Amino acid sequence: MNPSNPGAAPSGKAAITLAALGVVYGDIGTSPLYTLKECLNGHVPLPIVAENVLGILSMVFWGLMLVVSAKYVVLILRADNRGEGGVLALMALALREAGAGTRRALLYTVLGIFGAALFYGDSIITPAISVLSALEGIGVVSHRFDPYIVPLTIGILIALFLLQMRGTASVGRLFGPIMVLWFVTLGALGLWQIIKMPEVLAAINPLYAWRFVTHHAWQAFVLLGAVVLALTGAEALYADMGHFGRPAIRRAWFGLVLPALVLNYFGQGALLLSNPAAIKNPFFLLAPSWGVLPLVVLATLATVIASQAVISGAYSVTSQAIQLGFAPRMDIEHTSDTEIGQIYMPGINWFLLVSVIVLVLLFRTSGNLASAYGFAVTCTMVMTTLLAFVVLGRRFSGPWRIGIFALLGVMLVIDLLLFSSNALKIHEGGWFPLLVGMIAFTLMMTWKRGRVMLNERLHQGELPLEGFVEMLEASPPQRVEGTAIFMTGSAERVPHALLHNLKHNKVLHEQVVLMTIQSADIPYVTTRERVAVRRLGATFYQIVATYGFKEEPSVPAILRQVAELQPELDLDPMQTSFFLSRETIVAAKYPEMALWRRKLFALMNRNALRATTFFKIPPNRVVEMGMQVEL
Repeated sequence: MNPSNPGAAPSGKAAITLAALGVVYGDIGTSPLYTLKECLNGHVPLPIVAENVLGILSMVFWGLMLVVSAKYVVLILRADNRGEGGVLALMALALREAGAGTRRALLYTVLGIFGAALFYGDSIITPAISVLSALEGIGVVSHRFDPYIVPLTIGILIALFLLQMRGTASVGRLFGPIMVLWFVTLGALGLWQIIKMPEVLAAINPLYAWRFVTHHAWQAFVLLGAVVLALTGAEALYADMGHFGRPAIRRAWFGLVLPALVLNYFGQGALLLSNPAAIKNPFFLLAPSWGVLPLVVLATLATVIASQAVISGAYSVTSQAIQLGFAPRMDIEHTSDTEIGQIYMPGINWFLLVSVIVLVLLFRTSGNLASAYGFAVTCTMVMTTLLAFVVLGRRFSGPWRIGIFALLGVMLVIDLLLFSSNALKIHEGGWFPLLVGMIAFTLMMTWKRGRVMLNERLHQGELPLEGFVEMLEASPPQRVEGTAIFMTGSAERVPHALLHNLKHNKVLHEQVVLMTIQSADIPYVTTRERVAVRRLGATFYQIVATYGFKEEPSVPAILRQVAELQPELDLDPMQTSFFLSRETIVAAKYPEMALWRRKLFALMNRNALRATTFFKIPPNRVVEMGMQVEL
């Protein structure tokens, strides 16, 4: 766990492991609902004979062992950014190695941002396919309910997204026990069938996967697009590391999740060997007839939890992108007084809800959605592996480094095979997450590029801070009572708002503070390192506050800390005014950005959350100085 993240997770090994079960493993834990059915009854229908069943089971088993266990749980979890994981945290580490402004930095940025952008596609598909596949179990009881599956799915999803504004602090305590019950049920149902047909355990031997691949090379390659359904959620292990810590995630995986998944997949295989007709829904047919309806209810609860995990993940990714400068400021609401990671973002929430409903109405069944699922996940897996080469290569040396590179090389080959297989499904539905990812990638890169250009334009009209304060204090204009705080993005230059105030109002406050809030490439900054105060002159002060990419800046909190460090600085709220610049984008005569990107950036800039709200500045103490900037 990250010690600088208070409230990141409950204390105690058992409590942390239970919490990890409830959040991290929802996605991969609900994969048995549809994976084997899609492998044997999907776009490459195969006869339900022992050779095919054991071959595919062996591919699923070794996929779990190599991709999830070896790559993510053992290896990738070591590539942490001060305890935080995820593709953006990995990108920040890689950028630190590359240096700013280099071609390698641009490459690492593209890899990280594209991987993060594709997560939004996954955040849309996971709730849709998970809830649909759970409710399709009703068809095992009676097909009379089939027409109600889609409306019920939409109703559950609407309720889920409406509840987001209340937060998951209270409901989250139930997630862990429910997921424990879910995984125990998975294992028990599978074990029951394995006892009846123990020969299915032969699929643990990788030779069965090898024989299947050699005898059905093309079919096996295409089927990788369905096998990957068993591995979805592996990225969540890495992304959620900061909430629960590496040990808890590993304990939960090897102690309960992996055994339960393996038992269930092998149980479904045993059922198909004894009753090939069960392929219509092998998961729910594992249960006795009296247990199907309770299993549908439990599966629905588990899929709602899985959906909650990716929705929360979308909020977290967006929040990190904002702090790293790849997304405009948005409204972020904390839903818990103790859990720093529990946030709610209305804009992202409603975007996901509308997209999920459209997806359910377009595809209507989990089988159809399986065609769209996998592409975004496997592409993100490739990005993670490529960035891991950079980060882990720096952390090890000698034989260890060679071994890490060799293992990552094998994993990259597997990731590329999975990605290539899923690329075949683009025309069948894979276009949807790709389209969402491309839109998100374009928005984030346009915002980053636009902000860089905007800052360059602003710097052209700024004066260096050095010497300016001495000159102003030597022959000051009319002084007025109170303290003026000028917000600026540069600690070395005079803020535009100060120059405009001097030019138009021709006055200067008794005390002047230049405040810069900057973001670091680490997730959290300790309180001791948060604020630096420097006296520039008799009445001039400079405050530089640094926040991690998983933190939210707060001007009142900064001022409280400054009051302790610099007691002679008068920061009485009723005597303090804040001065900010507000830029309006206008077309330049010789623009450096394409017209459509310039218009897109201007639109994003106009709709970005106001700085006063984002930085939690008291709105009744703010003066905004408008200015036009050519791009």
